[in-house]
Amino acid sequence: MKLLLKNGRLIDPKNNIDEKLDILAENGKVVQRGKSLKGSGCKVIDLNGRVVFPGFIDMHVHLREPGREDQETIETGTLAAAHGGFSSVVCMPNTEPPVDNEGIVELIYAQARANGVVNVFPVACVSRGRAGEDITEVGSLKRAGAVALSDDGNTVMNSNLMRRVLEYSSMFGIPVIDHCEDFNLSGDGVMNFSENSVRFGLKGIPAASEDIIVARDIILSEMTGSHVHLAHISTAGAVDLIRRAKKKGLKVTAETAPHYFTLSDSYLKSFNTNFKMKPPLRTEEDRKAVIRGLEEGVIDAIASDHAPHVQHEKDVEFDFAPFGIIGLETSVGLTFTHLYHRKILNLTQIAERYSLNPAKILNFKDKGHLSEGADADFTVIDTEKNWTVKTDDFYSKSKNSPFIGWDLKGKPVLTIVGGKIAYNELP
Repeated sequence: MKLLLKNGRLIDPKNNIDEKLDILAENGKVVQRGKSLKGSGCKVIDLNGRVVFPGFIDMHVHLREPGREDQETIETGTLAAAHGGFSSVVCMPNTEPPVDNEGIVELIYAQARANGVVNVFPVACVSRGRAGEDITEVGSLKRAGAVALSDDGNTVMNSNLMRRVLEYSSMFGIPVIDHCEDFNLSGDGVMNFSENSVRFGLKGIPAASEDIIVARDIILSEMTGSHVHLAHISTAGAVDLIRRAKKKGLKVTAETAPHYFTLSDSYLKSFNTNFKMKPPLRTEEDRKAVIRGLEEGVIDAIASDHAPHVQHEKDVEFDFAPFGIIGLETSVGLTFTHLYHRKILNLTQIAERYSLNPAKILNFKDKGHLSEGADADFTVIDTEKNWTVKTDDFYSKSKNSPFIGWDLKGKPVLTIVGGKIAYNELP
């Protein structure tokens, strides 16, 4: 299949492109960029000035399959991803059973081939059963197709085990993604520890529980010379630690999620369990620090941390509700509304946070850019499109979003995966 996108504004930081150009894809690859391109036998889409990015990569998603298909499946999760502008998703291993052997990695790929509409890349566990005791077979997991290692949802609390997995990961060229939370400090907390937690009468999780593990992981990265990626950063202290690590030239990268730059713990006054996530919403000072981290490039990537739950699980007392919200379909809109239109990030920086940097972190050499020969994955954004987040519009199986009813500006309107249309709402 040939596909020709005409009259789009191409943004490609790897090739220093910010220009109105056509782009031609054939057999799943980019074959040409240029002005006034023509192609016989092509499907031609006139973008009328809309912005074309290298396909967005969400590097932190919970697809719940296998084990919790009542919450999400690979089919529904990838439909949500395409609707949200993502051509690739990286799924976390805290499934039931967890992704701690090559058979489950292969199962996820098989399900994605059969039912997925975007690229799906599984992350495998650091430890067997995510129990934090025995390291998984890193080599066989990498050969089966795991793109990273993580016990996400659980921190690798044993520092010696974390050291060893960092050493092994370097041998196999695979990053380690850590969930940064000292469980001894966070305990049974349900929101950020602050004046608000006292005011609302809810048990608090101190920011120090994140900062301590971030500091530990940075120290171990320096000790081993290995790459560690720090997930869903939410505190000012963590941003400062990462900033200092990068100044030292350490192999440390980090991500945050849109809820950490749009919301603070003051929103929990309604006791709406759709504002309950982990790490929890922090203070206004933390929110502003996360924004500064994104602006400066201290935080490399924006990921949704899409965590679906069925309605009855969230419709309980705040203390007993599970942590997590969906985010695949609101992440990009929130980014454009709160970062681009407020002139915090420009289009090139957004391409870095959603495309180029995730591809670099995960060693996706043919993704994250629009070079000739690259994968023909494109995300097309109408930066001026106004829209409202509505439950009925979600493709996700779950609806647990705190952003329902929000008015946003900037929306994905076309998602291309391997040269094929995965989602299209162009007129």
